[in-house]
Amino acid sequence: MILASQSPRRKELLSLIQDEFVVMPADIDESVLSGERPDVFVERLAKTKAETVAKQVDFDETVIAADTAVAVDGLILNKPIDWSDFQFMMSRLSGRTHQVYTGVCVLSAGVIKQAVVCTDVTLRAITAEEQADYWASGEPSDKAGGYGIQGRAARFVAHIKGSYTNVVGLPLVELEALLTDAT
Repeated sequence: MILASQSPRRKELLSLIQDEFVVMPADIDESVLSGERPDVFVERLAKTKAETVAKQVDFDETVIAADTAVAVDGLILNKPIDWSDFQFMMSRLSGRTHQVYTGVCVLSAGVIKQAVVCTDVTLRAITAEEQADYWASGEPSDKAGGYGIQGRAARFVAHIKGSYTNVVGLPLVELEALLTDAT
């Protein structure tokens, strides 16, 4: 089994349900296409990652790939590129509900199984000082939407409706179903 991701969070989550696997990140273009909806975006990227890695390994290997996006009002918020971008994201997320989408793809012996999971997350109002402190921690820089629910930003999360592991980056219930169906 191969995890087509370099995310330490996905590796940790997969290890909760799978004892043995190899990590093999996929090097793909992760740009959002013009007018692309968040659910379509993550589904496309997960499939592309799985197919890219599958081409590099034995046909019988099972490849798991995922991609996560944070969206508010239909706008996809990727990883912040700088402080200004992070502030923009926080201004959109603070005190509001947004959606976290994860596309999951399992490719096994040429058969593709996919799912997209959406979780509603509500953040409490976050002060400018809290935003600055959080940015200074370095944690937001590699997180979709500029925050990690499993880290320091947990204190900002007022409510979650849906899968917690989806927000972290790998919805385990849905992944287990896909693995059962694919193998």
